[in-house]
Amino acid sequence: MTDVKVECVQGNIAAQPDMDAVVNAANARLMPGSGVAGAIHDAAGPGLALECQGLAPIEPGQAVISSGHDMPNRYIIHCLGPVYGVDEPSDQLLADCYRNALALAEQYQLSSIAFPAISTGVFGYPVREAATVAMAAISEKLTALQSVRKIRMVLYSGSDLNVFKEALERTPLAGCNG
Repeated sequence: MTDVKVECVQGNIAAQPDMDAVVNAANARLMPGSGVAGAIHDAAGPGLALECQGLAPIEPGQAVISSGHDMPNRYIIHCLGPVYGVDEPSDQLLADCYRNALALAEQYQLSSIAFPAISTGVFGYPVREAATVAMAAISEKLTALQSVRKIRMVLYSGSDLNVFKEALERTPLAGCNG
């Protein structure tokens, strides 16, 4: 049994001031891009791209951590999700993003982390499948978490929020209070 709270909210991943870390749905070079990567780089300022030069490139499923720069969060965890239909096995690589980000949050003794819907934008991962993979990966890590007490899924659209809420309700979260 764990007392980790898992929640789904609609909002902007770059505007989660109460979270220790936010997760960037990054590209391999960890540079500004469209969607989540663009929003996070815009909010963090040019120092983020400079720091990320030394962390890149990363592979699908991999996660690396940087400081938050001009964001209110202490850290940004960058994950490269799979391009759907290209990077295989896509479900395993997507799950690795969530597992590896949570492992970094634990390593840095963070109490809270906010995720976007990794790979569901320009990488083309179907939202319903991505939500199922994300919730299963989070669920399997819950009992191992010592410092992380809050996991937030931040969905940009109302339709994505509904899909992730349904996936959360379908997933046995090891006694979490979410």
